[in-house]
Formats: sequence, C-alpha cells, structure tokens
Amino acid sequence: MTTIRLSATDNVVTAAAPLAAGTDADGVAVRGPIPRGHKVATVAIPRGAPVFKYAQIIGYAAADIAPGEHVHTHNLDFRAVAHDYAFATNLVPPQAPATRDSFMGYRREGRPAGTRNTIAVLSSVNCSATAARRIADHFTPDRLAAYPNVDGVNAFVHGTGCGMGTGEGLETLQRVMWGYARNPNVAGVLMAGLGCEVNQIDWLVEAHGLTPGPLFQAMNIQDVGGTRKTVELGIRKVEAMLPLVNEFSRAPCPVSDLMLALQCGGSDAWSGITATPALGHAVDLLVAQGGTGVLSETPEIYGAEHLLTARAVDGTVGRKLVGLIHWWEDYTERNRGSMDNN
Repeated sequence: MTTIRLSATDNVVTAAAPLAAGTDADGVAVRGPIPRGHKVATVAIPRGAPVFKYAQIIGYAAADIAPGEHVHTHNLDFRAVAHDYAFATNLVPPQAPATRDSFMGYRREGRPAGTRNTIAVLSSVNCSATAARRIADHFTPDRLAAYPNVDGVNAFVHGTGCGMGTGEGLETLQRVMWGYARNPNVAGVLMAGLGCEVNQIDWLVEAHGLTPGPLFQAMNIQDVGGTRKTVELGIRKVEAMLPLVNEFSRAPCPVSDLMLALQCGGSDAWSGITATPALGHAVDLLVAQGGTGVLSETPEIYGAEHLLTARAVDGTVGRKLVGLIHWWEDYTERNRGSMDNN
C-alpha cells in the first residue's frame, strides 16, 4: 500500500511511504517526489476549489493542481469556512457499560478523586518563581521516603502576574491558578508571592472561595524578609503538610470521577489517522462510565467544530462551542495572530 484514502469523497490521498515520480497513487501517476505523510491530488483541483481530506474541507487550491501533484502549503490556502452549524443532529448516546468500573484513587472532600497525591507550590508572580522551585526541589525522593503515600512536591510557576492589567489576562491567570489549587491530584497547596504584584494571593483566595488551613498556606517574600527566608519558611510549611498528606491512601473510586485532559502533541499527518481516533474511542469509553474528556487546545478543532456541534447534546451546548470559536477568532485578530495551521 503506497497511499491511504480516508474518505471516498476526498480529492487527495496520503503517502504511506516516500513516493518517487511515476509511482501509482490511488490510480494516478505521481508527478514528483512526495514525502511520507504528505498529500497527493487524485483528480484535477482548479484554483480556488476546496481540497477535501477526511471528507472535510482542509483548505483551497492556491493554483490549479493536476492529478498526481504534491498538495502542500505551496499550493494550499487557508480560508475560514462559513459553517451552517447544526446542533444535536448526530447524537451518539454512550452505550451503558455492563459494569460500573472503579480505580484506586485518592478521595477528596468536595471534589472528585485524584490519581496522585501531591503537594503543589504555586507562584503568584514570576518574581517568586525561584523561591517556589527551590522549595519544591528540596523535597528529593530520599526526603520523601518516610511518606510513602506522597507522590511528590511540585512547583508550578509562570512568567506573569507582576505589572499587568486587571482585566481578561488577570482573570485567566487566576482561574488557572485556582484550577491547580483545586486539582484532585493536589492534596496540599503552598502559594508564594512577592507582595506588590497585581496578582495578589488574597484576591485569588477571595474570588475563588479558597479556604486557608493546614493544607492551604500562603506567604509573600516581602513580608517574610527576602528570598532565602521565604525558601526556609516554605520548606517548614511543606514539612508540616507532609504527615497530613500522607494520611490519604488509595481506595476504590468511581471512574465517573475521572477527567481526562487531551493536548495536541504536535500535529502531523498521522495524528488524525492514528492517535486522534484512538483517544476519541478511549474518551467514549470514559464518558460511558460517567467520566469527562477535555480538549485543552480549542484552536485545534478549528474548521472541524461543526462535527462537534452536530454531536452536542442540545443547541445550548452547541452554541456555547460556537461562541468559544468566535472568541478565539476575535482574540487572534486583536493580537495580530491567525487561526491557520490548526
């Protein structure tokens, strides 16, 4: 097999191996060298005509393309497709599983069970990132050996939070930090700030209803008296958490507690043929058990969102997805970017 045809209605096929000129590709002679994974036209495609792969439009011919010709960025234009979105027209109800499965996880009060049992050291601002890393780095496997139920102490840092506006960017940053603090895999949290940053820890705690306590601690470098003292205090605070976190042990938990995050690992010609369908099937199995799958990179579905709106449970959910796509279009335009290459 030299090529792979993904749909009978496609006007391109994918090279399963490097193709030399003259090689047969789905009934047409290849006109020049085609790298493995690249597209070959199987019919004449006039300039401006859509190029179909997976029975979907993936772009438009930037020039007349002859049968057997290489189809790639040199002769393929990106153009936003105006979709007539349909909602809930292709519902695929999950099949009820024969048994309700479980996994050995860590039960959390007021949130789903986790698959890990960790302590997170979060920096509220780039200025406290070094302190956060040094605190977490102190807890080597040898130092954690006395706490067999603790999977690790991890630093989560970022490059912003200091001199920034108080609008959309700050709201997004605080939502992400709240997500880390409330992640089911995190049993204890230590937040480290500088003190004068825009992203104030107190604001985050108040906005998201986080409750300070033995397993939720916070400190600011300026209040403590410098980076070294902050690292020393942070180590002591984590040391106080370790016995409490170690009290959590694995127990049977329902699969419905699981939320699987999916992230693009670097799109190539094969991800849509191999990994994506496999992960989609895995998520279908998870959803049938009451679990959840999350697509973490919304732009990765750009141009294919109509397939998801058709599978949306109702119009409300479908329109929410369309609204998110429109938000991304506006966001990239405002920031002089493009939704191309997704």
